[in-house]
Amino acid sequence: MAHLLVVESWVGSMSRLLPRAIRENGHAFTFLTRDLHHYLRSAPEGTAHPLLGARNVITADTNDIEALLPEVERLRGVLGFDGVVTSCDYYLPTVARIAERLGLPGPGPEAVQNACRKDTTRRVLDDAGAPGPRFAVREEWADIARAARDIGYPLVVKPVDLCAGMYVRRVDDEAQLAAACRALADFPVNARGQRRTPVVLLEELLDGPEVSVETVSYAGAVQVVGVTDKSVGGAPAFVETGHMFPAALPLADAEAAEQTALAALKALGLTDGVVAHTEIKLTSAGPRVVEVNPRPAGNRITELVRHVTGIDLAAAFVEVALGRAPDLRHTDTGLRSAAVGFLVPGSSGTLEALDGMSVRDLPGVLEVQLAEPGRAVKAAGSNNEYLGHVMAGDADGLGARARVETLLDGLRAGLVIR
Repeated sequence: MAHLLVVESWVGSMSRLLPRAIRENGHAFTFLTRDLHHYLRSAPEGTAHPLLGARNVITADTNDIEALLPEVERLRGVLGFDGVVTSCDYYLPTVARIAERLGLPGPGPEAVQNACRKDTTRRVLDDAGAPGPRFAVREEWADIARAARDIGYPLVVKPVDLCAGMYVRRVDDEAQLAAACRALADFPVNARGQRRTPVVLLEELLDGPEVSVETVSYAGAVQVVGVTDKSVGGAPAFVETGHMFPAALPLADAEAAEQTALAALKALGLTDGVVAHTEIKLTSAGPRVVEVNPRPAGNRITELVRHVTGIDLAAAFVEVALGRAPDLRHTDTGLRSAAVGFLVPGSSGTLEALDGMSVRDLPGVLEVQLAEPGRAVKAAGSNNEYLGHVMAGDADGLGARARVETLLDGLRAGLVIR
């Protein structure tokens, strides 16, 4: 049995999948957080959050890396840690610093930091010749407006240090650009109490569908597990509305996406001890890198992969963090594709009705998770406002996506927000 240190987590699905993977692989973990109530609030009433199944739960200021490093070193002397992980983007650089300090397996801190900062990712990939959009990074309004004119409208405005599509917006003119920049300026501290960097990333708006390439690296070799598709809605925001694994792509497009992702990982130095989720746009001019995430995919993508291939990316994440070879053997699961669709609210108010009984027991349904009536609803501007999801599989081919869309239509028919 190995002992992992888990430093913070998302409160969504990975906060449950990661403890499951640790437990099912026969390991134990200590959970380290600055705010235990952040997780208690996300647990269903009357249940304990899976992260609280840790061998130890310890509070410390995980936002103060210089104070945290000696504290973690002291804890290791008492408790013994064989690896360190987090599923939360905001703490990936922290975990890389801890691994380096304790001599534990993991990618280099500079590589992780570069991947977690969208502006630095752009510069590193651009220097390496990896294909991406035209971009600019600016802070002052006059410089932002001038760079936007140089790139040309429409374009995409992004924060450099937020996740889940927060404040990512399409803008078609200078008035919309100003509004997007004001919204960013009004959000100076993220949900974990970390002060944001006050710069804006401007990117050329890319055409074509978006996919993600799921990879696992160990001992310097990167293995592609597969390519996942993505649907996006909520304009002018970019809200992920669904995914299917594997993506329904011509072989040439899938291979081009894979090679582009591998080039990006190599450029960033993320080729050892990393489970990565690399987002690629298949544009009319060829594949372009959108983002590189040095952690397993969110939004239930890891479960889509597991249902189709038998490969558990959360388990692979645990094993490479321990310096062990992950099990990436495909098994016959009986499914050829699996898809997930999210119920995205188009208006704000209070959820009065949402009945999932009509879809739960239908053939091919793998998961149904829905919000309870009485919940406050906010019109979706990011991936944080979902009212639930439905997942389905197809044993015969790539029909899972169509199946999920039909199921979502049924759920929307019973959705009442007032």
